[in-house]
Amino acid sequence: MLARMIRGVMFDFSGTLFRIESVEEWLDTLGLDLPEAERTACVERLTAAGALPGGPQPLRAPDGWGERDVSARHHRTAYTAQTRAALLPAVGPERVDALAAELYERHRSPDAWRAYPDAEAVLKELRQRGAGVAVVSNIGWDLRPVFGRHGLDEYVDAYVLSYELEIQKPPDPRIFRTACDLIGLPPEQVLMVGDDVPCDGGATALGCAFLQVEPLPVDQRPDALLPCLASVTGS
Repeated sequence: MLARMIRGVMFDFSGTLFRIESVEEWLDTLGLDLPEAERTACVERLTAAGALPGGPQPLRAPDGWGERDVSARHHRTAYTAQTRAALLPAVGPERVDALAAELYERHRSPDAWRAYPDAEAVLKELRQRGAGVAVVSNIGWDLRPVFGRHGLDEYVDAYVLSYELEIQKPPDPRIFRTACDLIGLPPEQVLMVGDDVPCDGGATALGCAFLQVEPLPVDQRPDALLPCLASVTGS
């Protein structure tokens, strides 16, 4: 696939190795007793607002949206604000803050995430080849417990998370440089795998190769990660 020696792989998290539950499933974790029409309308409002982290992007991004992953505070503030606005017609102002906080905590739970069907096999094969593996994510919380719950943490050498470094991909290439340094490889020997060309493809500015995958539901994307193995020689 790639005419170069690839000895390590960086993976995006959401939409690449894992996918968040649907907006409908997320809302239903609250156990609200809503009429079906209002439940449907609330799902539509949450979707349009981009309230579910890792889910659909907002139809109209609010001010500061592009910097939401630079800190845990920015991330929580941005997403709970979108959630509160979408919930208000359904639950009323006296409950909205508590329910928005509950939904925010839900999306951070390992139970809210599903690994893509080929994620374990690909990560395991990379480990067997001695390839370095890093997870590089724009995110506002610690995703390590998700990997631990799903039994994938043993295959990851480094986690490079935007809120910990206070920089995002893109435009700042340091997040990719940090990942390459942590797995001990020059960028030209590292493949970046992700679902977002502007964000994840930004690694090419350092000389990394790039493989795009589609952020489809897990039952619709059984083997999109497998092609990365064709280019990886490992150590």
